Amino acid sequence: MTISATAEPESVGLDPRQLARLDAHFRRYVDDGRLAGWHIVISRRGQVAHSSTYGLRDIEAGLPVTPDTLWRIYSMTKPITSVAAMMLWEEGHFELTDEISKWLPEFADVKVFDKGSNLKQYLVPALEPIRVWHLLTHTSGLTYGFLQSSVVDALYRNAGWDLVPLPRVSLAEACRTWAGLPLLFQPGTRWGYSVATDVLGRLVEVISGQRLDEFFAQRIFGPLGMTDTRWWVRPEEADRLAALYVANPTTGAALRWDPFGNDALTEPTLHSGGGGLVSTAGDYQRFLDMLLREGEYDGGRLLGNHTVRFMTRNHLPGGVDLSDVTTGGFAETTFEGIGFGLGFAVVRDPVAWRVPSTPGQYYWGGAASTSFWVDPAEELTVSFYTQLLPSSTHPLRPQLRQLVYPALR
Repeated sequence: MTISATAEPESVGLDPRQLARLDAHFRRYVDDGRLAGWHIVISRRGQVAHSSTYGLRDIEAGLPVTPDTLWRIYSMTKPITSVAAMMLWEEGHFELTDEISKWLPEFADVKVFDKGSNLKQYLVPALEPIRVWHLLTHTSGLTYGFLQSSVVDALYRNAGWDLVPLPRVSLAEACRTWAGLPLLFQPGTRWGYSVATDVLGRLVEVISGQRLDEFFAQRIFGPLGMTDTRWWVRPEEADRLAALYVANPTTGAALRWDPFGNDALTEPTLHSGGGGLVSTAGDYQRFLDMLLREGEYDGGRLLGNHTVRFMTRNHLPGGVDLSDVTTGGFAETTFEGIGFGLGFAVVRDPVAWRVPSTPGQYYWGGAASTSFWVDPAEELTVSFYTQLLPSSTHPLRPQLRQLVYPALR
């Protein structure tokens, strides 16, 4: 789905001069070679008031960023999986406090890493079972191998789980492997970014009786009209897919990385609810519009408004900030003043965060530097699309907020 502005900025309380500064700032990233290209979308009061593109989706082929460019959104898949789970919750299929072993018995007797090394680990029993809300809040004790910040991360890599899923491994098989690895911490006590949302996707499969791709297509993408969101890109549309880049370690310029980027051109056997989707700015805007309208879309509804409000409150134990309970940093911003809800980071205190925002704003991003946020108080959504790994290479996300909020009137 393509996207274009449907309202003049002034008509929805946005200053066009500041929006011009926003575009000029991010054009410099392309002009000096740090980014290949980008797409920025800003909506306010239910109307898209700014949709700008710049640069190339594929430097080597000379193809420009266009409104229908396909982007690997990676972890921006996670909020969609969280919405899918909460749709089933609204139907009464589970309670948030239910043990996930009720549906995934491999998680019935998990162990927790206590001390040791890659070669020898000392494990202790889990004092608390992994519950559904632990998956939604990343407080389960699961982890990611690519974080490379703990012994448990190394055990994931030793088992073959690094940046990309193992070939020809199903989501069910992956969950059985992860259940056999030790947890990084006791469930419910810390926050650790992890494969938890992939496990949540498997939970959606078991409870619904559908594969995750089928559930998404029937229950979310179809109703929202997200016709360009998919798990892989077929050959006939491959030229619409933006190339994937990393920073040249010597010059800082965008350096193409096809060994990883080409994974999006192959149909997956594992449908990753944590990071598997490709989408367009227009498609993802449909999802953001639904969130801003608290579950409603075009006269239909995916979630109740109370459910969306509940999901976007801070669910961390004791109501603390992420900085108090995180197991390690991986982002380009600090976590002071930030909580975490059911699938989203939530702004509690913009001053503590040192980033312009509004209390109650919620957000997330993807590994290739894509990002979004929803600000209910300002009736604002903002999304940014590019393809540079990792997302911490440049401070794109805080700078985006720094330049968007001065435009509000």
